[in-house]
Amino acid sequence: MRTLTYAASGAAQHAIAQHITTLVDDKVATRIFAKDYTLWGADAEPESAIRLGWVEAPAVSQPLVGDILELRDALRAEGVSRILLCGMGGSSLAPEVIAGTAGVELAVLDSTDPEQVSAAMAVRLAETAIVVSSKSGSTVETDSHRRVFEKAFSDAGIDPKSRIITVTDPGSPLDLASREAGYRAVFNADPNVGGRFSALTAFGLVPCGLAGVDIQAFLDEAEEAARILNKDSAENIGLALGIAFGRTSPLRNKVVIVEDGSAMAGFPAWAEQLIAESTGKLGSGVLPVVAGPNAPEVTSGAEDLLVVRLVDPDADVELGENEVAIAGGLASQMMVWEFATAVAGRLLGINPFDQPDVEAAKVAARGLLDARPELTSPTFTDGVVEVRGGDWLGSAATITDAVLALLARLGADGYLSVQAYLDRLSYAPLEGIRDDLAAASGRPVTFGWGPRFLHSTGQFHKGGPAIGVFLQVTAVSSRDLAIPGRRFTFGELIAAQAAGDAQVLREHGRPVLRLHLTDRAAGVDQLRSVFSSLTHMAASVSKS
Repeated sequence: MRTLTYAASGAAQHAIAQHITTLVDDKVATRIFAKDYTLWGADAEPESAIRLGWVEAPAVSQPLVGDILELRDALRAEGVSRILLCGMGGSSLAPEVIAGTAGVELAVLDSTDPEQVSAAMAVRLAETAIVVSSKSGSTVETDSHRRVFEKAFSDAGIDPKSRIITVTDPGSPLDLASREAGYRAVFNADPNVGGRFSALTAFGLVPCGLAGVDIQAFLDEAEEAARILNKDSAENIGLALGIAFGRTSPLRNKVVIVEDGSAMAGFPAWAEQLIAESTGKLGSGVLPVVAGPNAPEVTSGAEDLLVVRLVDPDADVELGENEVAIAGGLASQMMVWEFATAVAGRLLGINPFDQPDVEAAKVAARGLLDARPELTSPTFTDGVVEVRGGDWLGSAATITDAVLALLARLGADGYLSVQAYLDRLSYAPLEGIRDDLAAASGRPVTFGWGPRFLHSTGQFHKGGPAIGVFLQVTAVSSRDLAIPGRRFTFGELIAAQAAGDAQVLREHGRPVLRLHLTDRAAGVDQLRSVFSSLTHMAASVSKS
């Protein structure tokens, strides 16, 4: 196991020194591992009582290994060389990190964008098996993926039952339907583990093990980390990180997570969901901001920001002011961050295991799919981009005007959330606008690909502090894709998801600017050009 190390400076170091003894005296660490559901208050007890299975997941999941490896070998013998995971949120983020860090090919489909779905279907279908992963067993995105791939396999002369594997909670609709359909394999996960805490359960292990990750070594490392964390000690790294998240004073409630040499591919995106969905509720919470080592937030010096660097344990790290550096192997880090998030929930006075505001956007999207309203006329059009917003747009007549009007609504403690409902693989360069907007606004900026962020930071946007402003990027598609057995297409589904989320945000009083690209490629180029020129206009942005 790679050595777990931790260092802190400034506000984080001060908070740890001030509060670690209390956590040790209260035996918080050993009580968490004893599954003491009273740690988060009486209101949280009904949920926390059935959500603490993650503390023993490394041990409980051991019996899965043999079955997964047996299926992997059988699939390979049949010529299956590509595993495609269909999942959202915790069902996809953890496996993507695990496989990417191990250098193992695992294709991930976590979008309803018709172009991204079509592209996933076009790659080596004859050599592909899919893992359909959903805790509830009723996730609309993954159900749609299953339906379209089942048809694709049949059309190609491949028996779908031989190529579909499912991971779900026992007794879920997907569990029952999969067994009735006779799919290749059905793996049940521990129902006492929430989705964002499920990396070390069947949700993380099945797709990664089938793809070729050494999941036995992964679990062994996690078990050792659990033993280290299960100690009431001032040296407990998980307690220290939890204090850094939840007890700085005043609270540094924007945590900038920086990959800085750890070699954990995509870990910040996994941690983003874990923290945002666990803490963003009751008007409180910690906003994770995924950023690079040279991002504007790293050197901004803002009083509400804490930088957490993921580093190589062998590197000589020099901390800046108000920073944390943490190192260790991936399985160890996942245990540490899950534990720290639970600790932060106790310190913040919230239940880290529920997600009360996630369902609202789903309900709104379903309503829009049923009603099929026409897209409202744009406020104005600039190039190939249709612009829509509220009265706060004023006399804006260009994208630049509109964005500056949105940024002017940022308070001194606010943040901007960019939400791009596009194919995240084909249009990955769009993510570069995050740094441009952070530099122009002087405030933290998050970037999420829709609809997958709805299963991640979407909870924080509605349930967390009412300090966010929101920039949606949507687009027409050159193709659409029918969903067998459904009245709607993928194009209609993703449009409803974007509109539904915007509707709920507006109902919560959050300003939403929507930029709709009538030509994808040209629109992405136009936005990148516009946003790259914003920085010198920063003085025009009101910080009041």
